[in-house]
Amino acid sequence: MFDLLFKKVNEKVSLSEAEQEICKSFFIYKKIRKRQYLLQESEVCKYTAFVVKGSLRLYTVNEKGAEHVLQFALEGWIIADLYSFITGEPSSYNIDALEDTEVLLLSKSAQEEMVQLVPAIQQYYYLLMQNAYVALQRRMTIAISQTADEKYNNLLATYPEIIQRVPQHMIASYLGFKPETLSRIRRKNL
Repeated sequence: MFDLLFKKVNEKVSLSEAEQEICKSFFIYKKIRKRQYLLQESEVCKYTAFVVKGSLRLYTVNEKGAEHVLQFALEGWIIADLYSFITGEPSSYNIDALEDTEVLLLSKSAQEEMVQLVPAIQQYYYLLMQNAYVALQRRMTIAISQTADEKYNNLLATYPEIIQRVPQHMIASYLGFKPETLSRIRRKNL
């Protein structure tokens, strides 16, 4: 259950076996059924979730009932509403499972204690935040400067597994267009 987590951590920082054992004690293992919520709008995000198996999405629903997907998370990825997690304020987002999913949850207090006991984890979180900020900037640049075809092809090149595992209407939402636009682009690319 922890193999993938420590594989990902050790790509950025080196943890000893003893440090890994300490870290294990802070995580909560949870299974989430397809379509089950991990977080619902107006709740406080109490955990970050490391995806061991399956997939999740973070999204909001507008006043007309349209979903706007901001993030997907597959195996080895972390997902949370970081604003709510850090501030303790209610979330504007939902996180639900796209497939039967297994996650390792980490609360804010557990994360803070783990960082005290295993200082290398602080460096790991620093690198994660750095990478997340770069990815956010890149996504914003793509959103405002690329055509619909370019956005889709960029997603396909960068995250081909998302295209294979996520329903097309959710991919269209993530890219900021209607499902019909995505269908047209996909037909053109065949």
